[in-house]
Formats: sequence, C-alpha cells, structure tokens
Amino acid sequence: MNVHEMFHVKHWSRSVAAAAMTLAALAACSSPEETAAKTGDAAAEAPAPPPSPPAPAPDKVAFEDNANKGEATRNFAYAWPAEVSALPQLAAQLTADRDKLLAEQKADWEGSLREFEGSDCVGCVNRDYAMEWQVVANLPRYLSLSGAWNAYTGGAHGNYAWRALVWDREADKGFAPEAMFTSPAALQGALGDAWCTALKGARVRKGMAPEDADGIFPCPPIADLTVLVGSSDRKSFNRIGLIAAPYVAGSYAEGEYEVTLPVTPKVLAAVKPEYKAAFALPK
Repeated sequence: MNVHEMFHVKHWSRSVAAAAMTLAALAACSSPEETAAKTGDAAAEAPAPPPSPPAPAPDKVAFEDNANKGEATRNFAYAWPAEVSALPQLAAQLTADRDKLLAEQKADWEGSLREFEGSDCVGCVNRDYAMEWQVVANLPRYLSLSGAWNAYTGGAHGNYAWRALVWDREADKGFAPEAMFTSPAALQGALGDAWCTALKGARVRKGMAPEDADGIFPCPPIADLTVLVGSSDRKSFNRIGLIAAPYVAGSYAEGEYEVTLPVTPKVLAAVKPEYKAAFALPK
C-alpha cells in the first residue's frame, strides 16, 4: 500500500468514527422514533413481508390403471375423498391396499391370458375392479368410511360388496367398526332383533315376501354384514348402518339390503369403555 492509499484509509476511518460518535450522541438525546427518523433507519421503515400463501387443500384421489391386449381388457380404479388425503397415514394405508389389489389383478389377468390363449371366451380374459371410499361420518376425532367395491373375474357376472373403516385421528390408526364393541355376541344382542325386523320391511319394499319361504336366506347375523358407524350431528356416533351384500340376505337378483338403525341404550351398553364418549343416543 502506498502513502496515497494509506491517507485515504486513515481519512475513511476517521470519518466512520466521527459518524459513529454523532449517531451515539443522537441516540442519547432522542427518542427511538426520532433516532430512526434522523438516521433514516431502513429497517424501521421497511414494510412487513407478505404472509406465506396457505398450503394447498388436500384433494380427492381417483386412480386408474387399465390395459388391453386384443379383445382382452383389464380395468382397475381406486378412489378416496379429500378427507382421506388430509390424513397422510391413512392415505398411505389405502395406497398400500390399492397397490396390493392392483398387483393381484395384474397377476390374475396375465394368468388368464396364458390359460385361455387362442380361446374365443372373451369373458375369460377380462378383469375389472373398482373401489370407492366415501365418508360416512366425520367427527372431531374419528373419520368413519365405507368402501364400495365391485369386481369381475370372468363368468356370468361380477360381484360387489362393502368394506368399512374407522380412523382415529388421535391414535393415528384405523380399525373395523366392530372393534369398538365388546364382542360379536354383544353386538348381535344389541342389534339382531331390530336388524331382522328392518330386513323384513326392506324385502317387502322390493316386492318380496317378508321372509325367505325356502329358508335359503334366513335373517343373517350381524357378523355377516358390513357395519358402519354414522352420525346425524357430526358430534357423536348416533346411528348404525348395516349392509347385506348379494348372497348374504338374498339372491344376486335381489341385490343388497341396507338399513340404518338408531343407537339405543342396548347399543351403548355394548360399546367398549374406551369408545363410550364417541357414542350418544340420537336427539
């Protein structure tokens, strides 16, 4: 560094020191507001940063995986509502279920293509599967879901039925609705008579006799049905849905039988202690 450069460095240092002393003096005899105004404090005058944009709302999922080889077709669909997407652990569980079912369908289809190669049996090499989960009740702690599925694996017609699931947000786990009751026998005792009475009415509404005259399809036990826990007030489970899929309470031509029953003192008595707070009598 030459003398000329040293002069400017020393001069700059003296200027900085003088400025610092001036600022200190101003701060000592001025209010913070005056100091900010006199020193042109950019931080004090800078506007607040804009708020972060809200996270995108979860969306429903409608997955499809289809294929065809000549006249042989394979169709697969699996869907769930936005309420499921909002629960990552539940969405992961249903994703695993979806992937397992898809892998099984693919293996079955490939097997049928080998078995019926050269055959004119088109139905033998067609496969269809569709599952759609829907919300039955969305309570502060629990999300009750029903899953309607239908499948075709060859033959005269396909088949369809339902699944049920309750998700506990606090425990971050799911279970079958029946797990909320002390035992299958207790649930049968609480709902059996009301279910059989309601089934007779449902048969009459379909133009059938109240009871199956041939005795092939007597009133099935609750254990053979899909049990759904529902709510009319989004606060508590106060009603129970029961679905008998085809061949459970009647022939395939009769279709399903579905009834809704209110929660009664008998039902409340059958609920496990840890789930009592989630149930209530309808108002």
